[in-house]
Amino acid sequence: MATIFSRLLHTRRKVLGIWAGALGGVCAMYTGLYPMMERIDMQSMIDAMPSAMVEALGYDDMTSAAGYIGSATYGLVALALLLVFAIGNGGKLIAGQEEDGALELELTSPAPRSSVYAQRLAGLWVQVAALVAVVYGVTLGLDLVQSLQIDQRDLAAATLQLLLVVGFFGTTTFAAGAMTGRKAVALGAGAGLAVVSWMFNAIGPLADQTWMAAVSPIGWYMDDNPITRGFHPVHAVQLLAGCAVAAGIGWWGFRKRDLMT
Repeated sequence: MATIFSRLLHTRRKVLGIWAGALGGVCAMYTGLYPMMERIDMQSMIDAMPSAMVEALGYDDMTSAAGYIGSATYGLVALALLLVFAIGNGGKLIAGQEEDGALELELTSPAPRSSVYAQRLAGLWVQVAALVAVVYGVTLGLDLVQSLQIDQRDLAAATLQLLLVVGFFGTTTFAAGAMTGRKAVALGAGAGLAVVSWMFNAIGPLADQTWMAAVSPIGWYMDDNPITRGFHPVHAVQLLAGCAVAAGIGWWGFRKRDLMT
């Protein structure tokens, strides 16, 4: 029953390795810049910006290592790159391969559709988890080498919630592709939701509309600073519930519709 899952990971190993190397390099570059940024009078620059913009960008605590890495690495670079990976793969793993005809062997095998769906979704999550682990490993390593004094429990909590938010958008894209069989629709749904969520989180504080960040999955992740805040159980439950709902809807649609049409 795990053949689909293992074959998926085997065929994706080179691409995953390239992504891991690139992501690790970018995160190392941004995190490694902190000692240089520490020598710049960043607080004066931040004080000159409108307070609402500072809050929207997550620059409230850019002068500390945890605040800088939480905003620059976990809140921007790593998050954006992981979303690109998760959404791109979510649109490909069923809808894209169904359009290419690469899914025919699995769909004509004795494995039920539910198993195909579950194993491919599990493959997506394992790939995302591997890349999130790279971000964590690079950040932790530089923290130890450069003595950044980041609380390791808060870093682990931020990493877990990074996995949940990226997994949510990847699952949503995957489910949309499974329901429709159209890669473009899946990518549009996942990317569109991510853009709207990001905009809501950024615009809400500027427009004094707190409800916008309250309904944004990016807002659930970015509430305060993901590293200085520590674990936020309510937002974690919201993201897990969103993943479960999206996966359930996609599973129902995949089982009901006519495939290869």
